[in-house]
Amino acid sequence: MQQRNLGNSGLQVSLAGLGCNNFGGSRIDLEASRKVIHKALDLGITLLDTADTYGNRGESEIILGECLGAQRKDIVLATKCGLPMDDEGTLKGASRRYIMSAVEASLRRLKTDWIDLYIIHRPDPQTPIEETLRALDDLVRAGKIRYTGCSTFAAWQVVEAQWTARHHNLNHFVCCQDQYNLFRRGLEKDMQPVMQNHGLGLIPHTPLASGLLTGKYRRNAPLPAGARMTLEKRQAERWLNDGNWAIVERLVAFCESRGHTLLELAMSWLASRPGVSSIIAGATSPAQLEMNTRAVDWNLSAAELAEIDQITGVR
Repeated sequence: MQQRNLGNSGLQVSLAGLGCNNFGGSRIDLEASRKVIHKALDLGITLLDTADTYGNRGESEIILGECLGAQRKDIVLATKCGLPMDDEGTLKGASRRYIMSAVEASLRRLKTDWIDLYIIHRPDPQTPIEETLRALDDLVRAGKIRYTGCSTFAAWQVVEAQWTARHHNLNHFVCCQDQYNLFRRGLEKDMQPVMQNHGLGLIPHTPLASGLLTGKYRRNAPLPAGARMTLEKRQAERWLNDGNWAIVERLVAFCESRGHTLLELAMSWLASRPGVSSIIAGATSPAQLEMNTRAVDWNLSAAELAEIDQITGVR
């Protein structure tokens, strides 16, 4: 498994990571999750990414805590805070008070003494970024977290955070986690240049467009049993439209003419993009995980990348 530095930091992560959002809740239980986790370790995956809200608020972290055991030290464990952890919406945000309690709760669930990468799940408009960064800096100095990152921040918010950290001599973000795939390329306009300028690694989420880029969906065909968009109507409504179908069909033809699959294209294209450190795709079975992991090995040529731009509407 190829290892890459996370931005300009010294933290190395596997090019293919494991998104743990399927663990717990209504997706897969402890034993099924254990098989996926152990398969990830066998494949050389070192980045396991979760959040305190994943798996019905806390279950994903609990499952990881139960399954990692002595192998905890061999992986880069990432989790997030910021999204609501209660129905009233009082347990959320990025204030010092909330971050300090959220970290302790995650450490207990994960059964670990430290978190390798702690990510602010979304901006908190009620809290000055300096307060957030000072809290994170204190946690780094205390050894409870090692590195920090952000998710779903606007480009200007990333710039503000990095400037604030440098101005006040605080530990700064080393990565951004944002949606990025062949259908969602908006960050290339403003976010990607910011990340490159500030030495931030990119961890794309939703790399397979909720399954549309796996090749298992076909226009006018029944949705596969048990698939995510079969079970989640909201996801199907989001991704399954005539415009996306047209792109998928052209991408499939592109892949088949070269002896590759759509899944291989989706993952390998991301691996070729500037600043991408690790691609986190979720999996509900060891076989699915193995396919995702092996799909990053297609070395796309400049001409092929230009043709992909044309197919996906980027000029």
